[in-house]
Amino acid sequence: MAHSYAQLYYHIVFSTKHRERCIDAELEPRLHAYLGGIVRNLEGVALTVGGVEDHVHILASLRAKTAPADAIGKIKANSSGWVHDEWPTRREFAWQVGYGAFSVSHSNLEEVNRYVENQKQHHRTMTFEEEFIALLKRHGIEYDPRFVLD
Repeated sequence: MAHSYAQLYYHIVFSTKHRERCIDAELEPRLHAYLGGIVRNLEGVALTVGGVEDHVHILASLRAKTAPADAIGKIKANSSGWVHDEWPTRREFAWQVGYGAFSVSHSNLEEVNRYVENQKQHHRTMTFEEEFIALLKRHGIEYDPRFVLD
């Protein structure tokens, strides 16, 4: 085959450091847009960005040449630096060290898209910790409860 073809979708989840509830109404829309812009700069497509005060979800298509760990590292570093530059009073803003990255099939895109869009409603009944552990279990990822959240 002369060409290579790939369509890789990821549901990426990460929290603020210590799950601080610092993504407020002023920051949220600009941060979500900025996160999408970083994905575009990585030659990917951010289909949906959502979240609540202590974490974000990104549904994205990344190029095959882009390792998810590298992309997520750039997304987190660039966005926290941007927050510090735009809001000098938010110098304490930081992301947790870890993250979750889950593959999404094309047939499940719409369901995951709705899930990311409806984070505010979803978190009326579930904490980030409960949600993240449920995602790990749903995707069959083994974890040590002592270290799943930093």
